[in-house]
Amino acid sequence: MFYIQEGSVKLSVLSRTGKEAVIGMLGPGDFFGEGCLAGQPRRMVTASAMSASSVLVIEKPHMLEMLHAQPSLADRFLSHMLARNIRIEEDLVDQLFNSSEKRLARALLLLARYGKEDQPLLVPKVSQETLAEIVGTTRSRINFFMNKFRDLGFIEYNGDIKVNSALLTVVLHD
Repeated sequence: MFYIQEGSVKLSVLSRTGKEAVIGMLGPGDFFGEGCLAGQPRRMVTASAMSASSVLVIEKPHMLEMLHAQPSLADRFLSHMLARNIRIEEDLVDQLFNSSEKRLARALLLLARYGKEDQPLLVPKVSQETLAEIVGTTRSRINFFMNKFRDLGFIEYNGDIKVNSALLTVVLHD
C-alpha cells in the first residue's frame, strides 16, 4: 500500500489496444494500492507521479496490524475508502450521462479541490492529453473547451490553470 505525503499521483489503466484512461488523480493524504488488503492478486492500475512526490510504502502485514491497533487510522482509512467509492460512482454516472464539456468542468473543479481548501483553485500541472484521458475525449476537444472556459472567465489558463468557482455553473446547468 502507498500513502501520498507530498505531490500528486495519476492512476490509469491501459486497454488491450493501448488506449490509456485516467481513473484518478490523487494528492497528499490519499492512499492507493489498497487492493492488496482485499487479496487482489495483481494490480489493475498503474500509478505515475505527476509532480515531485513523497510516497510512503506500507507493507500489507504492517498496514493490517496498524488498522487493528490504531482506531483513528482505521477511521481515517475507512473514510478515505468510502469517499473513493462515492467518487467512483459519481465518475461513472458523469461518464454515462454528461457531455464532455460538463465532464471537463467537473474534472477541473475536482482537480482544484473545489470546496475542500480555502485557497486559490489551482489545478496541479496536467497536460491537455491527460485531461482528455480523464474526460474520455480527444485533446482537440479539451483544447476547444479550455479556450471557451477561458473566454467566459471560468478559468485563467497560461500554462497553469486557475479555476474560477463560477465554472460550477457549467456542471450545474442542464
